[in-house]
Amino acid sequence: MDMAIPFHDQHVERPPFELQAHRGYNRIFRRDALTVGLILPLETHPASPHPTMNDHLQMAKRAEDAGVAALWARDIPFYDPQYGDSGQIFEPLIYIGQLAAATERITLGTTGIVLPMREPLMLAKQINTLDRLTQGRIVIGMSSGDRPSEYPVFGIDFASRGERFRDAYAVYRSASEVDFPRFESPRFGRSDGSLTMLPKPLFGRVPTLAVGRSQQTLDWIATHMDGYLGFVPEPGDLPAFVGEWRETNRRANPDASDDDRARPLAFGGFLYLHPRRDFPFKRIRGGFAIGSRALRGFLDEARELGVSHVALNPRVTPRNYRQILDELHRDVLPYFPPND
Repeated sequence: MDMAIPFHDQHVERPPFELQAHRGYNRIFRRDALTVGLILPLETHPASPHPTMNDHLQMAKRAEDAGVAALWARDIPFYDPQYGDSGQIFEPLIYIGQLAAATERITLGTTGIVLPMREPLMLAKQINTLDRLTQGRIVIGMSSGDRPSEYPVFGIDFASRGERFRDAYAVYRSASEVDFPRFESPRFGRSDGSLTMLPKPLFGRVPTLAVGRSQQTLDWIATHMDGYLGFVPEPGDLPAFVGEWRETNRRANPDASDDDRARPLAFGGFLYLHPRRDFPFKRIRGGFAIGSRALRGFLDEARELGVSHVALNPRVTPRNYRQILDELHRDVLPYFPPND
């Protein structure tokens, strides 16, 4: 007797798509290169869980002019004092719309949308709209969420978030990309092919990244998503971090050559930019401390090994954000330019 294939593992025919045709994706991911992005807010607030969000649009433009490749918004629906961090406060997709109007080239993304808590059909509509209005500058990181306190508010079982992630992702991809799709999900509705969603993505698909493992295996991520953004590794762990992803990619995409890097690798976390420019890498909670010249060396090593992008959040640095951006502009960003 044939075994039923889970909905999220069923093959759906989708339009042909070249990732490197996508404007936002191509700006941050390309062969033998590494780019630098900043996680919002563009403000330091080490002594407070909440940013002021003052001058944030001007700072976004300043970051673009300095050579930052991407700005990444976090998805934090509720403030939980146990975590002591409210992100950039504003809902990420709405906020990205305003950032898009204030900038011209910079890639705009999420790290990441908490997919199990999102209705995937409306999410597809929102993201496709952003993709069209920004002329293809959107890259969407997705996660399963790491704050158990939020799930009961949405009436969702925290333990089910991995399964919900896969189901929501399959519905999202079908509705977003396929004309008159047919699907049936145990959680997120069904379509008999009589309806289609507009608009469709400008380049056929809005690229998606897994932010963390999202309760999935690396093989699943390499098979179904367009890249992986993990937690920043120790310098000595960089070869293993890259090697595990390469080997996973070979298994999941046996027809792709290693040089193609069809599934790019990135990492991110908090950055304490130390005032001593040669201060070596030191682990801190949620990220690392390092001086700007040492950071350049660390990123150069990551690039040589095959990391394509880093997403840094300097909010824990007890200095003015303009000073941080100027220091990155002097010592780091010119060596890792975006693909404009």
